[in-house]
Amino acid sequence: MEHYIDIIINGYRGYASYLWYEISHPSLKNYFYWLIAVSLFFFVLEVVIPWRKKQAILRKDFWLDGFYMFFNFFIFSLIIYNAASDLIVNLFNDGIKVVTNGFDLQAMNPMQTWPIWLVLITGFVVRDFVQWLVHRLLHKSDWLWQFHQVHHSVEEMGFAAHLRYHWMENIVYRTLEYVPLALLGIGLHDFFIIHIFTLAWGHYNHSNISVSHKYTGALVMSLIGLIISNNLLGFDLMAAPSLVSVLMTTVGFGFTGLIIVGPIMKYIFNSPEMHIWHHSYELPEERRYGVNFALTLSIWDYIFGTAYIPHNGKDIKLGFPGVEKFPSTFPKQMLLGISPKDFSASDFDRIE
Repeated sequence: MEHYIDIIINGYRGYASYLWYEISHPSLKNYFYWLIAVSLFFFVLEVVIPWRKKQAILRKDFWLDGFYMFFNFFIFSLIIYNAASDLIVNLFNDGIKVVTNGFDLQAMNPMQTWPIWLVLITGFVVRDFVQWLVHRLLHKSDWLWQFHQVHHSVEEMGFAAHLRYHWMENIVYRTLEYVPLALLGIGLHDFFIIHIFTLAWGHYNHSNISVSHKYTGALVMSLIGLIISNNLLGFDLMAAPSLVSVLMTTVGFGFTGLIIVGPIMKYIFNSPEMHIWHHSYELPEERRYGVNFALTLSIWDYIFGTAYIPHNGKDIKLGFPGVEKFPSTFPKQMLLGISPKDFSASDFDRIE
């Protein structure tokens, strides 16, 4: 028992040190500044090429959503999540060893011999499918919907709306996605790369921009080409032949994405045009639990019949019936589902 108490204490200390180091040491491996850079990138795009031209640049709840970004990814971890997750990870790994007579899940994982590009793609696809399932659960369960409606209280869409969600979602998503990723042996370095990509795509899905699928197809294939060539050719900025090979491979993949992947891109990856319908105020009765649950890959919605894009949804009303009386401040939203005497799911209707 003392061992697990030490894990909790060290979890708090370690994350506090990590957070301070992130803030005080900018680098390409620094998630804090990646979040800022990705956010600024999409903010500039929303200013330069807005999809809804009449929407204010600093739209409704822009600053609230900005606070949510840093709260959910940094402050909440400092307060509770990191120490708790360290404990759960250790309990899970120790449990595996007890049940399997000492089997070391990480050391014996066959994926350790796989090339990095295959590990990244496998981890990304598995994680995205698990998140799709969890997202459906958030809509289907009345208890979980109490938390998830914080995200659906967005009435004007923009990139920062991506990270407006109740802190309970951190616990639900991370807990349920940990087991399959642990079984696959996805390491922290691999997860960092996957997380940066999904962060950027989540920002894109919620942003006030509209980009041709052929360009997003070229971008995705270019990234895949870069990862594969980096792994196969041993990318070294100081080695000119290697650099040329990497660039040629990346450009080749990008061109393939532009010509071949682009036309079918909407069936593979989520987009603002698709995700806007997930936030629609009004949906048909048979879709009362929501549509377009994709986080990054839209293919799950097309496979399982939850895809829904009846027409261009650029100017549709967002939110849910009752959103007008939904708590508008961060403290009250954080109490939703926790303090029944103040708010409950019965106060706000389902998406219908």
